[in-house]
Amino acid sequence: MRQTRELSFSERRDWIRLYRTHTVGPVAFWGLLGRFGSAAKALDNLPTLIRRKDIRPPTFEQVEAEMEANERLGIRILCAIEPDYPDLLRAVDPVPPLISVWGDATLTSRPCVAIIGSRNASAIGQKFAAQIAGELGDAGLTIVSGLARGIDAAAHAASMNSGTVGVLGGGVDHIYPKQNAELHLDMRKRGLLVSESPLGYRATARDFPRRNRLISGLSLGVVVIEAAERSGTLITARYALEQNREVMAAPGSPLDPRTKGCNRLIRQGAALIETTQDVLDFLESSRADAMPTTLFDPIDAYDNVPFDSTRVQAEIERAKEALMQAASFTPTHKDDLIRASGVSAGLAAAALLEMELNADILVEPDGRISRG
Repeated sequence: MRQTRELSFSERRDWIRLYRTHTVGPVAFWGLLGRFGSAAKALDNLPTLIRRKDIRPPTFEQVEAEMEANERLGIRILCAIEPDYPDLLRAVDPVPPLISVWGDATLTSRPCVAIIGSRNASAIGQKFAAQIAGELGDAGLTIVSGLARGIDAAAHAASMNSGTVGVLGGGVDHIYPKQNAELHLDMRKRGLLVSESPLGYRATARDFPRRNRLISGLSLGVVVIEAAERSGTLITARYALEQNREVMAAPGSPLDPRTKGCNRLIRQGAALIETTQDVLDFLESSRADAMPTTLFDPIDAYDNVPFDSTRVQAEIERAKEALMQAASFTPTHKDDLIRASGVSAGLAAAALLEMELNADILVEPDGRISRG
């Protein structure tokens, strides 16, 4: 396996500029690096790919100001190629190109388990979450959650001394909800805050699926305690399954709507847990050293440009038309969309990249595609 490496100041600035471009998500980011070989070359070529004048990368000055503001607060921006970037997160497809971390970044190097659940949790549900989190922490695991009310807050508070990671939809400095302000302060002093969003960014509804994907991606497994039938918690569980993580759920009363989601997960095959030992037993088969640590070669995967789009631009335009015809407003897995369009994989990758950059399509955090 090739070794990771530290980026220079200019390389880090280019990575941030590229990823902060409005229509560049993880799929487009890696597509651009694959096509052009580096973030700097990708930025040079963006004007030829993006026809909309209102979509442009942030300026050097804007990104350098962001970097300086982070440094003043003690926040680090970790790029996926760098050694301190969490190994388990590098096993997610597509890999989040960069994350901001505030606090003790070594916490993600230990085995992590997520504890998530209802914001409107019952007292017994919060007590059970705190018990499980505290005992798992005593067993040497880092607890990951989303810093929301209810189950999340109980799990974080109970594992503060042993190690806890809060994943945010907004910037790591954005306190949400406001009643968790004291918990947020404790987390950045004694735990770790993680986000894909820039400093100062206030989360919207679209940002929470991305946050949920990070929660499961950082963890060996996900424990669900109290979740309604339709909740963001179940989105995290779905991401965990896609990422080959263990999904565990605490059963609840059939009369309590807050536990219907957990009961459904168990019916669908999630591990039923009643004690901390249950969690430890189920995690034993999913230890970090048994999982892939990367899905790309960080040092020189971008040395060669395998696809010369300039020679086949007319074919790319025809591919765009076929792909747009096959796309719908319901998110569809990329492979299914390509099969339906009849376009070859290489042309489809080039066409979809340009379509995403111009907001013709929307690409979900897990790579599913819908019309823009």
